[in-house]
Amino acid sequence: MKRSIKLAVAAAVALTSTAAFATNGDAMIGVGAKAVGMGGVGIGMSHGAESALTNPAMITAVEGTEISFGGTVFMPDVKTNIGQGETQSAAKLSVIPSVAIAQKATDNFYWGIGMYGVAGMGTDYRGTNNNYSMVTNLQLMQFVVPLAYKINGFSVGVAPILQYGSLDINYNTTGTPAGGSTTKGVAQDFGVGYNLGVAYETSGVTVGASYKSAINMKYDGQLSNASKDFGLNNGAGLSDNLQQPAEIGVGASYKMDQHTFAADYKKIKWSSANGYKDFKWDDQNVYMIGYQFSQDNWALRAGYNYAKSPITAQPAANMMTPGNYDGAALNTLNLLGFPAIIQTHYTVGGSYSFTKATSFDLAYVYSPKVTDTYDTSAMTQAMIYRSTGTPSAATSSVTTSHSQKAVTAQLNFKF
Repeated sequence: MKRSIKLAVAAAVALTSTAAFATNGDAMIGVGAKAVGMGGVGIGMSHGAESALTNPAMITAVEGTEISFGGTVFMPDVKTNIGQGETQSAAKLSVIPSVAIAQKATDNFYWGIGMYGVAGMGTDYRGTNNNYSMVTNLQLMQFVVPLAYKINGFSVGVAPILQYGSLDINYNTTGTPAGGSTTKGVAQDFGVGYNLGVAYETSGVTVGASYKSAINMKYDGQLSNASKDFGLNNGAGLSDNLQQPAEIGVGASYKMDQHTFAADYKKIKWSSANGYKDFKWDDQNVYMIGYQFSQDNWALRAGYNYAKSPITAQPAANMMTPGNYDGAALNTLNLLGFPAIIQTHYTVGGSYSFTKATSFDLAYVYSPKVTDTYDTSAMTQAMIYRSTGTPSAATSSVTTSHSQKAVTAQLNFKF
């Protein structure tokens, strides 16, 4: 049974190409074209069926049955230089699908089901002879069944989550068996979690709060071998656990005639998530603001999303002995393989209703270029020491630039 589920999920994941960049760390700024067009807001504003993963209490805005089909096309531009000249990652495009259904079952009870690509990250330097020819690819999909209850303007919701993840890390560098990584092949796993939400609406004002649990994942042979090959933890490597972190957030919206103003805040707990804390990721404070103008059968949206990068440079210089250069190795793996340095996102979007039952949503995200340089001197010094037996004061660094564009489209049906 588990193998059959994996095959079904793999078919959906096959829609994606080499890598998916997702902006707030490795998590998408929002799920669905309406939320994305408004900077990702959705904790204190309903977007119908697509609200299940942001705040399940918000599916109570559905009047009958609503079905949404959509996807996001990411177009990252990543270039990295580890001393061999700037090289561009070939992972320039990926597609992440989403499907959501929500229904008003009784006057007070609502339910739904959804499948969402929620996160991903990676680079591709194959065939370049630079950057260790590294290829990394993390993909996460979540299956949810939101349940919500509403009475007198107050809503509460819960959404059990089944998460599927796949991770592949591959590279070619000296000092590893046969000159290449020992992580060949793709590791997969399932994990379970939940999302809780509450909301209250009165006189055009809606406030909400949500909590999304951490989800434990283990990718056999990936992180352990990759970190061991790069000499982390004095050559012992790290564990294969990569826990998707917990999130907690609040939001509010105000609707006045045809205008809706919304703002959300959430904290993503990278620093306490297994795996990410080993790679020294910091918690992210995510700030989102959005605006919507709606009239008759169309709507326009705009938004802004900001979160400081969760990765920062680690101390890495003047360690001229083998081992004990974790900072330099982490700097290399973070910027070369998982460059989650995007911080600012500008969004626009719109909707058009063809009939009362059918509508189309579109959103565009632009993330301006960020460039970071981290010190990797200790790795270079240790390599020289291993080969010559003589301490060295050589210096080296890794520099990565990353910008991004994304388009989200969605078709909705109401019954």
